[in-house]
Amino acid sequence: MQRPHHTAATQADSAKIVALLGPTNTGKTHRAIERMLELESGMIGLPLRLLAREVYDRVSARVGEQMVALITGEEKRVPARPRYWICTVEAMPLDLASGGVDFLAIDEIQLIAHRERGHVFTDRLLHARGRVETWFLGSDTVATLLREQLGCSEIRRLPRLSQLRYTGQASVRTLPRRSAVVAFSMQQVYSLADLIRVRRGGAAVVLGALSPRVRNAQVAMYQAGEVDFLVATDAIGMGLNLDLDHVALASQLKFDGQEQRELELAELGQIVGRAGRYLRDGSFGTLSPLPDLPSHVVQQLESHSFPRQRHAYYRNSQLDFSALSALRASLLLPPPHPALRSVPNADDLALLNAFSQRADVAALCDSEERVALLWDVCRIPNYEKRLPEHQVEQLVPVFQQLVQRGRIAPEYLHAQLRKLARDDGDIDVLLARLAAVRTWLYVSHQSAWTEQPRTWQERARALEDQLSDTLHARLLMRFVSNRAAAVSGNAAGGGQVSEHHPFAKLATLSAVWGAGPETQLTEQARWVERLVQAGFADFVLSERAEIAFEGQRIARLKAGASLLAPNILFTLPEALDKGARTRIERRVHAHVKDVLSFLLAPICPPERAAFSDSSDAAAALRGLLYQLEQGLGSTRRDAVAPQIKLLTAAEHSALRSWGVQLGRASVFVQDMLQPERLRVREALCHAWSPPAAGQRRSSPQLHSVGQAQALDQRDSATASDGQPSHSFQLQSAWDKQTCLWRGYVAFGAAAVRCDSAERLLVELQKTPQDEVALVQRLLGCDATFAKALLRAIPKHLRTARPSTRKRRRRKRRPGPSAPASS
Repeated sequence: MQRPHHTAATQADSAKIVALLGPTNTGKTHRAIERMLELESGMIGLPLRLLAREVYDRVSARVGEQMVALITGEEKRVPARPRYWICTVEAMPLDLASGGVDFLAIDEIQLIAHRERGHVFTDRLLHARGRVETWFLGSDTVATLLREQLGCSEIRRLPRLSQLRYTGQASVRTLPRRSAVVAFSMQQVYSLADLIRVRRGGAAVVLGALSPRVRNAQVAMYQAGEVDFLVATDAIGMGLNLDLDHVALASQLKFDGQEQRELELAELGQIVGRAGRYLRDGSFGTLSPLPDLPSHVVQQLESHSFPRQRHAYYRNSQLDFSALSALRASLLLPPPHPALRSVPNADDLALLNAFSQRADVAALCDSEERVALLWDVCRIPNYEKRLPEHQVEQLVPVFQQLVQRGRIAPEYLHAQLRKLARDDGDIDVLLARLAAVRTWLYVSHQSAWTEQPRTWQERARALEDQLSDTLHARLLMRFVSNRAAAVSGNAAGGGQVSEHHPFAKLATLSAVWGAGPETQLTEQARWVERLVQAGFADFVLSERAEIAFEGQRIARLKAGASLLAPNILFTLPEALDKGARTRIERRVHAHVKDVLSFLLAPICPPERAAFSDSSDAAAALRGLLYQLEQGLGSTRRDAVAPQIKLLTAAEHSALRSWGVQLGRASVFVQDMLQPERLRVREALCHAWSPPAAGQRRSSPQLHSVGQAQALDQRDSATASDGQPSHSFQLQSAWDKQTCLWRGYVAFGAAAVRCDSAERLLVELQKTPQDEVALVQRLLGCDATFAKALLRAIPKHLRTARPSTRKRRRRKRRPGPSAPASS
């Protein structure tokens, strides 16, 4: 049997295909993000887990986390109804990537020529499509292949936004500040970082083997100016955004998994092109003892002129699982085009061959489902870089348990994680443990493989975080903190430290957190990570528009472009560095977007799309919903009366299903009168028009968004049913619109909740004998308030309307005869 290959829908086949090509710093990814957000749905496939997280943070800060999904091999954050998907290329959901979203983009498409991963990028190039548009982003070197493989007629070439110039050879002592030194082995990275620590004060370290948590902490330290140098492998060449002025090459030799070879010119261009940011020019050179680059290489790097890629790696993805031999044969089918080459040595195929040589494994592969399961096990990434025969020994128990039990035994997973839960050892030992944890983190995200996937994901993630914090502290102590501790000690002893000193911030942190450099920075990192990873319910939004996390106020809303577009004023601790502040600010921006989506969710259901076309047929409904959105869920009946008259029967039915009530005094959304949504409305109103100094504004008591307790307490009535007050006395001058924003209708100095007001008006139309008693019973108020309210209600709202049938009869009644025309 063959597993069906994903094929793009007919609509996607005819969609627009764009190749956006150019050197580094051309804004390709930025343009793709902007275009995706212009459409209703989209997906971007990225080459690195770290880069996927960075783009996820950017997109979620724009539209909220409830709109965005993040999927990598080791991390899945999928809300209930995401519109945008940020993924690593390997982890892209193939059903959605084949015509399931409006927009689709693949970044760094030139990786189709990568020996190990190229076939995955080629597969996406051939089959992944968006319904409306498909973009391929990457180096100009791939233009010919794109034209050959896709017949892509629209190839846009973008110029670099800044200049790149060669400055020659430099030593560690003469290396300009804000530089990255690039090497291609861990030992070389360590020795260079040690040398820079001794001669220039310290360096951050970025390796491909680092977890996102460690990498973010190291980069944040560099971005904040705590250190002026970064020592990295070529991991910085894949689109990571860093404030680099200069890139220095410490070597041109790289081991690519098979051989030690010189870097290709395009690879050099990808690395040195990271110097400069946006319109700021950058420079590159070599680090002694590496000699100067040849003049022709310099010229090509400065002009971004690189040889064209002539081939892409390919592997058949229409696999036959009828037997192990059939699976191997289908994987080795020859490419369908001369520009495509078979994958030379892929880890998963090598692992399949090693599995097939074991009689115990071959005996278990007696069905199509089990052969497919073995292939899924073979595709577990080899994070620990084991030889195939050693990786097989690690994974045989996993496959056997999946076949025999249907799940991996909890005690087995517990034992694997427990033996990794140690923080002793040097940097290399910690890196090895992190790699092993990443394996089990990947396994835990295969939800059908474990009995409680969420539990195991949380345990593996917590262990990765624990090891990451320890590793960051070790890196800091080895490459930075010896000097920093001395500075901190001088400051503690009364010595003055210049605010421009590279370790001034570290000294401040030590004093604030009240511990040694390793402990206080670890605690800070943990608090920041908890906040960045926090869910919707972990934040508290008070009625005074203050946002808090773990009891600490971190921001407040203030007036912005409109009521639904508030600005955010941050009140973060002074001890936080720039990198941490940036991450927190992005998370809070995303949370505010989620709060607004939560507020408007009742009138933005999926079925509303059926009325979203641009024709005049649904114009009245769109106008009514727009007024409700701008009114935060309530509007005056007379303000939308023209739209209501034009609604069709189907639109009336849709409004009823969404909880929209067409009352006499107001039109409102019932679900937007819930306590948590009313608190959001109160907060937005407070941000838009806060009370003057010394003025006390009355409002109903509400519950906080995210948690039951509020940051501020108010003296006001609360209904016995636990809902916000049915009515309250206005203590300050609120106009009618201000009350409606908060979900209340104003009658003189009395404010009545919209739904309670409509119930009252219906009962008053029945002409009760004791109207005051009726008001007291419905609203739970005293007689004085009831009498004042009755006097303030307009007479036409208390008078019963004639029925529809009577109005129609009256309309048909003939009037006096008109005089005959002359």
